[in-house]
Amino acid sequence: MQNETDQLLTIDHLHQYAYCPRRMHLMYVDGRWDNNAYTEEGRVVHTRTDAKDHVLPKPAEESAKGQDDGDPTPVIVRSVMLSSEALGLIGKPDLVEAGGGEAIPVDTKRGKPPDNPLQSYEPERVQLMAQGLLLREHGFVCQRGFLYFAAARLRVEIAFTAELEEHTRFLLGEARAHLQNPSLPDPLDDSPKCNGCSLSAICLPDETNLLNARGNLEIADVRRLYPARDDALPLYVQDQGSRVGKSGQSLVVSRGDDESDRFLLKDVSQLVLCGNIAVTPQSLHLLCESGIAIAHLSTGGWFYGITHGHGLRNAYDRAAQFAAAGNDGRRLTFARAVVEAKARNQRTLLRRNAAGEGADSAVQEMARLLDLIPRMESCESLLGIEGALASRYFANWATMVKERAFAEAFDVRNRNRRPPRDPVNSMLSYGYALLVKECTVALMGEGLDPWWGLYHRPRHGRPALALDLMEEFRPLVVDSAVLTALNTGMVGAGDFETGASGCLMKPAGRKALIHAFEQRLDQLITHPMFDYRCSWRAVVRLQARLLARWLRGDIPRYEGITTR
Repeated sequence: MQNETDQLLTIDHLHQYAYCPRRMHLMYVDGRWDNNAYTEEGRVVHTRTDAKDHVLPKPAEESAKGQDDGDPTPVIVRSVMLSSEALGLIGKPDLVEAGGGEAIPVDTKRGKPPDNPLQSYEPERVQLMAQGLLLREHGFVCQRGFLYFAAARLRVEIAFTAELEEHTRFLLGEARAHLQNPSLPDPLDDSPKCNGCSLSAICLPDETNLLNARGNLEIADVRRLYPARDDALPLYVQDQGSRVGKSGQSLVVSRGDDESDRFLLKDVSQLVLCGNIAVTPQSLHLLCESGIAIAHLSTGGWFYGITHGHGLRNAYDRAAQFAAAGNDGRRLTFARAVVEAKARNQRTLLRRNAAGEGADSAVQEMARLLDLIPRMESCESLLGIEGALASRYFANWATMVKERAFAEAFDVRNRNRRPPRDPVNSMLSYGYALLVKECTVALMGEGLDPWWGLYHRPRHGRPALALDLMEEFRPLVVDSAVLTALNTGMVGAGDFETGASGCLMKPAGRKALIHAFEQRLDQLITHPMFDYRCSWRAVVRLQARLLARWLRGDIPRYEGITTR
């Protein structure tokens, strides 16, 4: 059996390493990938070369055929699998022209040749040289290759010099060594390569360099290398008895009255099922294959769980997560950041929106309590501070509600739930269920275990790490959305049903709150740490990614998000 160190590297390993060691690590160690316009264009131009695998003739057979036929025309084969134990390399050249004992690899590229003396970039030349080395290992003479640029329909000849061969072999050894190291290489520093990289949103080069204080990077220099908003959004299905099916690459939501709606899969980021909704196996297969999570909620807002595909299959993030959960020092460091960020956001919301002497006093008292957080020596002592801060916050929460009937019904003594006893608490509970769903999906996207927390201790049925992540976003997203829904008339007194067992939202009220919640997530803000514009949904996902990076040691600390 082969050891890991004996396994063959692919030519693409080498190509990606030559482009950026961190990119290769993300792709082949962490199993990360994302498409952009460039990768889609590259896929299209490779359609012909990838259509069918060919077999490369042996040099003697190919030479004999040419002599017998008197035909100097080379044999052309596409998508040929080549490997070499001596090189420790395996790959599939797009096209090989073989004739007279010589083989010439031709590698297809999207776009046009770059405007430089060699009309090519180093990673492309290294990739082509690696193909030449494999062809030599199979008995061919190989002194040159071509890069074919599809947009220009132009071939650029690359000579296989001794310098290029030496450099390629050197990078091959480095790439093999890096594959055995679970630590992420440092990102490139202010490199133009990052602008076109499909993994830039996952890599976060500028953000990582800033947090590590590398180079001369300042906040104003941080580039947002991902979309400010996502094109795909969650699809909520709330009408009880509905059925979700598939048709091609679309989801079809059918209701009992034979009405149906069609949603293109590319426009759906999550499928959120609220209550008694049926989903066909074909739909589940399609969503799992596409990496789209299915969230299950009760009609009352209880978050049951997530259905998802395999997702990330590397164990490094989870191993780091479990190690941190068992380290009291790291748990406390993280818990302090979480509690402080949540409390500062609660205080800011009160300071901006609450009225009256009681609210002013609460804002001052919360400032005093915030100063105590760095002195807390255990997560248990932090719980006490968190509770004291929350009591000041919720005691004055009703003063932010303009509708007096809602404000007077709100229980100022505490946040009540299971079940909530008034309309405001009913909306808060439902909103928090939506938020924990959002955080669970974000954490799963990073390969973390949402059920194993650091501040919130693991408990059966509780997504503890999702609860950790959502703390700083409770006032920023849910409390703000609830206030918007209440103060703008999106929900009214008729949208609730109150009885001896508690208060529940009617379907119209739930739809209005979901609309306010999604509007808030889609709202563009200036990122408090990186000073670029993005949506709250992007910030939630970014915080999950930064948490994973802190757990792995890629950044020195985890910082909670606070508004200015």
